[in-house]
Amino acid sequence: MLALPALLLLMLAALLAGFIDAIVGGGGLITVPALMIALPAGTSLPTLLGTNKVVACTGTTMAAGKFLRSGTLAWREMVGPVLASAAGACFGVWLTYRVHGDFLRPVMLALLVAMLAFTLLKPDLGHLHAPRFGLGHQRGLAALIAAALGFYDGFFGPGTGSLLIFLFVAILGFDFLRASAMAKSVNWASNLTAMGLFVWQGSWIPSVALGMAVANGVGGYLGAHVALSKGSGWVRGVFIAVVVALILRLGWQTLQG
Repeated sequence: MLALPALLLLMLAALLAGFIDAIVGGGGLITVPALMIALPAGTSLPTLLGTNKVVACTGTTMAAGKFLRSGTLAWREMVGPVLASAAGACFGVWLTYRVHGDFLRPVMLALLVAMLAFTLLKPDLGHLHAPRFGLGHQRGLAALIAAALGFYDGFFGPGTGSLLIFLFVAILGFDFLRASAMAKSVNWASNLTAMGLFVWQGSWIPSVALGMAVANGVGGYLGAHVALSKGSGWVRGVFIAVVVALILRLGWQTLQG
């Protein structure tokens, strides 16, 4: 059982993570390092990831619900990607128990750098909602992206929401606000699936996860509310800031590794 001050600090980290994650993803950038510091040194990777998924699932549920009620995207557009994300997450979690995900850090780092450069070089990217494909092709591509990132989220996780937003903007032609709404629904599905599998395996710490989950849910609701009120331009700015932070974090981990 953690001391009360440590648990309160973890809840504060979860609140901030939920707020940031609802807008542009990257909440794991805050909660995973916080759990690594606070939990006992011998805690297994699946237990740490399982605890984090219980926390993340609350925030993404609140944020996805807020976006859905706003009508930013029709719920019918989310059904295929949500199911595809859940299927991908199942395989990702299965692999977590068999292979360590550290080798993905350099790959993820390169992707983030390319993603940041592409966004900065195209200042109009994501300001206008201009879908590039017909509805059928759009749904198929969205489901394919969701399946791939759902697998990644179940297996490793950092930056899933940010990657989803970027791909929905760059490939499908969504603006940042609609991409954020779609990404949050997809990320909710992968989080919920991964959480269920980790909890089923007993890979979580209830005394830590439940308090953090409440704080993360509050942060997720507030973050979605702010994103909807500020619009795509503001979301783009936060997206760039979070991607820079992810690059610095993963870069440091790669050098240390």
